[in-house]
Amino acid sequence: MNKAKRQQIFERLRAADPNPTTELNYKTPFELLIAVILSAQATDKGVNKATRGLYEAASTPEAILKLGEEGLKQHIRTIGLYNSKATNIMKTCRLLVDHHHGEVPEDREALEALPGVGRKTANVVLNTAFGHPTMAVDTHIFRVSNRTRIAPGKNVLEVEKKLLRFIPGEFLKDAHHWLILHGRYTCVARKPRCGACIIEDLCEFKDKAIE
Repeated sequence: MNKAKRQQIFERLRAADPNPTTELNYKTPFELLIAVILSAQATDKGVNKATRGLYEAASTPEAILKLGEEGLKQHIRTIGLYNSKATNIMKTCRLLVDHHHGEVPEDREALEALPGVGRKTANVVLNTAFGHPTMAVDTHIFRVSNRTRIAPGKNVLEVEKKLLRFIPGEFLKDAHHWLILHGRYTCVARKPRCGACIIEDLCEFKDKAIE
């Protein structure tokens, strides 16, 4: 795919959704961090249902530490892998209180040092909470990048690096959200909705299903 096509693709995505954001509900960087940790192998809808009650009871690291691990589990038990996630969240809250004055650090290395936080989670927090032009490659972005040929790659890190290199700078801050939403609702895994796709004529997917 050439530079001109990528420019047009992101111009259209921006025109359709000028202010994209995550579908996770949050009010602070900390609430976003916890929601993203919980979202691994879970839907945003399921996470939002769990965090609604959790954040009413405890929305800071200090408050979650007071809640205790068993208390935390009561709020997130509908989420997959909730036992290990609860353990990681408690450890993360302790580190935030002890080393970051209870605040979420605006730094990749510090974020990735938190239990339950890998590169993708750090990228989401840096982008969504702090406005950094990072690219959190999940299954949706990986699929869209390869299927459309915007940034084909064999693994998530390769796709991430290509996206950061190929996407025009003016779109980088929001591109993560556009690509996730496009993969979630249009360029879906089993049967992509090519006939309803606003970038169908620019996409280089060979097996388009135009209806």
